[in-house]
Amino acid sequence: MTDTPQARQADQPRPIRTLLVANRGEIALRVLRTARDLGLRTVALHTPADARPGAAGGHHVRAADATLEVPSYLDVDAVVAAALACGADAVHPGYGFLSERPALARALADAGVRLVGPRADVMDAMGRKDHARAIAERAGVPVVPAWGPDEDPGTFSYPVLVKAAAGGGGKGMRVVRSPEQYAEALAAARREAASAFGDDTMLVERYVERGRHVEVQVMGDEHGTVVTLGERDCSPQRRHQKVLEEAPAPTLDPAARARLAEAARALAQQVGYTGAGTVEMLLDADTGEFFFLEMNTRLQVEHPVTEATTTVRGEHPDLVALQLRVAAGEPLGFGQDDVAVTGHAIEARVYAEDAFGGFLPQAGTATLVRWPQGPGVRVDHALTSGETVSTGFDPMLGKVVATGVDREDARLRLLAALDDTAVLGLTTNTGFLRALVATDAFAAAAIDTAWLDREPLPAPPDAGVARAVTAWVAAWLGHGGGAEAGSGSGSGGGSGSGAWAADGFRSSGPRAPVRVRLDRPVLVDLGVASGSVTEAHGATVTGPDGEALVLRVLEAADHVVTVDVGDAAGVTRHRVVVHVQPGPQPGGPPRAEASHRGQRVVLEAPARAAGAAAASDGAVTAPMPGTVTAVLVSTGETVAEGDVLGVLEAMKMEVSLRAPRSGTVVTVTEEVGAQVSRGSLLFHVEQRDEQVDGDQGGDQGASARRAGVQ
Repeated sequence: MTDTPQARQADQPRPIRTLLVANRGEIALRVLRTARDLGLRTVALHTPADARPGAAGGHHVRAADATLEVPSYLDVDAVVAAALACGADAVHPGYGFLSERPALARALADAGVRLVGPRADVMDAMGRKDHARAIAERAGVPVVPAWGPDEDPGTFSYPVLVKAAAGGGGKGMRVVRSPEQYAEALAAARREAASAFGDDTMLVERYVERGRHVEVQVMGDEHGTVVTLGERDCSPQRRHQKVLEEAPAPTLDPAARARLAEAARALAQQVGYTGAGTVEMLLDADTGEFFFLEMNTRLQVEHPVTEATTTVRGEHPDLVALQLRVAAGEPLGFGQDDVAVTGHAIEARVYAEDAFGGFLPQAGTATLVRWPQGPGVRVDHALTSGETVSTGFDPMLGKVVATGVDREDARLRLLAALDDTAVLGLTTNTGFLRALVATDAFAAAAIDTAWLDREPLPAPPDAGVARAVTAWVAAWLGHGGGAEAGSGSGSGGGSGSGAWAADGFRSSGPRAPVRVRLDRPVLVDLGVASGSVTEAHGATVTGPDGEALVLRVLEAADHVVTVDVGDAAGVTRHRVVVHVQPGPQPGGPPRAEASHRGQRVVLEAPARAAGAAAASDGAVTAPMPGTVTAVLVSTGETVAEGDVLGVLEAMKMEVSLRAPRSGTVVTVTEEVGAQVSRGSLLFHVEQRDEQVDGDQGGDQGASARRAGVQ
């Protein structure tokens, strides 16, 4: 290709009247909203899974003017056929899926349909990290020292980062700290890259221990204009996956900010870039150097923080509207001097994952969902109560964005917004996000890209307040679970039919004290008992350890309880989202869970112990629902403790399944490709009575370990 501005084809404007959205979930809704505001006819694609009632991520099916079914969001031929069938003038790919696939851009161009994004040749060049690196060097943008993946690993300067040339999003990446780790890490990264991107080409670069991820938003048109719209800091990451993003970058001085913006503009101009793109840079926190990482040739997940903090001639831009303007062949209509940055915004990504349990993906039905609202708060999501989340797609459920006059104002608003975010029925990372935003390190803008891998995780919120409030609710509803009431009517089994009506609690209520069986038995002394919450707003909840919490209920309506906790020595205010239902046995323990400071707490009485297989008995069970992608042993093989027996993949994340002890594999239950649920037995290792001499088991263990994922 000729990567110069002269290669740009500046056609006459081509109006877009019908837009096909080739994506799902919150980004599909985001694009549809702007398209509707612009008066466009919209068509949404969906798979059979998203068309099912109750499927999370399928809201776009109802939001568009028309819908078409495709077998997969990754099927280029099906997307092109759908575009032709509905008479689409353009296709917006969102992010993920086909958004950075040159094959889609090329096929649409051949069919006479525009892609809302750059040309296929630009995607070819910038979508591959190896090609983009060479172009960056020609544009005078600094790059990280690198080696070829097949070079002698003994010649590398460790630590190094092995990463997929064709991908992004943290997939196909491994940090390697010694030559001995290299072969295993390379094999695992290749396998993950091949699965995610269909290309296992690798790069090996110097790993910056204390780096900050800063990216510049660029926008170009077909008439030679390229502008930058501020920068974002996306340094809080785990496993190379962004967790929090903010704009502007809090640690840049004006000179550094200008250097990064100029480098990004130079790179975009070098390739004749059109549409929205992001130039990602790595800042060495120790030296102040910055290096080119990659260019994302699409709209970013974190684009809302740019929209919230950037102005064009005094107005906040709609980046999707700008994308559509460029795709229609129109000029941007403004220049760099028209762009300003004001205020601060921080975005938190809400994922279906157990952050305090190894970040394992979660699936299930969201029995109750509450998203925050209010001044300075924006939420982009596609999940409501009663919908089912599967492991078949990316685990992101939504994005919570808080904007303030400065960084601290935005941070405090985000804390409050995450307090008001609740998803019950499955576990999310909201409590982790809230705890992370509350850390001194984040408040001081001191978190680098490796911080979450290097430092202990912030502690989850204590479950005591959630348990006490839930016990209070269960007592009022009469769901004590064999409760012993001092007197009155509420000793279990009550329907509580009006208790969660939107206008508040209504219950005759048991008189204190009541014993409620949750995950542990607690005693609830309701104090004043009467027919309404406002007349009975005092309670003391005592746990099995004798520790008591004094509650003063201020408000209780629509599953949300606002309480003051404490006594004359000190009081703190809390909002707890509670869901209590009668248990399966009449008079038995209730089904109960709560969300406090974003953290879901399951408060059901202990279940049958037979359901959980302990690792100590040699059983290896699925830690998450997913697909078996590798089975590395057979029955009868000898393994050592820690050897990798197989690999499980869910939501594009791999987890190695390791032998819990040395012994013989006596059970292999599944084959590659099998879909398994959480807790499914996959392998069983029988302990050897004595150590077996010989090399066979050790060789097999070494082979398995080399194929594992760290």
